[in-house]
Amino acid sequence: MPNPDATRPIDTQELARRIAEASLLRGTFTLRSGRTSSYYLDKYRFSTRPEVLRPLAAMFAQRIALIESELGERADRLAGAELGGIPLVTATAMETGRPCLFVRNAKKDYGTAKQLEGVIEPGDKVILLEDVATTGGQALEAVESIRGEGGRVLAIIATIDRQEGARENVEGAGLRFEALFTKADLGVDE
Repeated sequence: MPNPDATRPIDTQELARRIAEASLLRGTFTLRSGRTSSYYLDKYRFSTRPEVLRPLAAMFAQRIALIESELGERADRLAGAELGGIPLVTATAMETGRPCLFVRNAKKDYGTAKQLEGVIEPGDKVILLEDVATTGGQALEAVESIRGEGGRVLAIIATIDRQEGARENVEGAGLRFEALFTKADLGVDE
């Protein structure tokens, strides 16, 4: 059942400030893409805080509703890639009342030996939630896992777009890309 408070106004500037305050680290960091950066947005420092996660889930729910309205299609499921996308998709599933999927980075070699956890049926429409998008590589890998199980991805929504190619790569793969915030929204400059 969707949260009846999902339409409540969200102070996005305050939320951006909280995310930046919690997650922005300065130094020299190697990103998943292999690139080196002078800053790092540590997703675990914001996605583990209820006072940030709750309004993020509401923002994701609102963005999902907008995408569905524009596409004229409703997502059957939400998905998040391990590990950073899991708290985001779980909170948003609770906010929207939609079932969710967890996408592993690789198939496990025990038990059911699955890469996709949760139930997906061929033809299910899925919206993938991402934490911090740099090049979009992890999100595109997750899309392939979902497609491999017969799902159809309607869009990818990132919490933060680092503005380093994710949008271009995702859209170049024929998918819709949205971001709740950009690094600029968080006041990040290099």
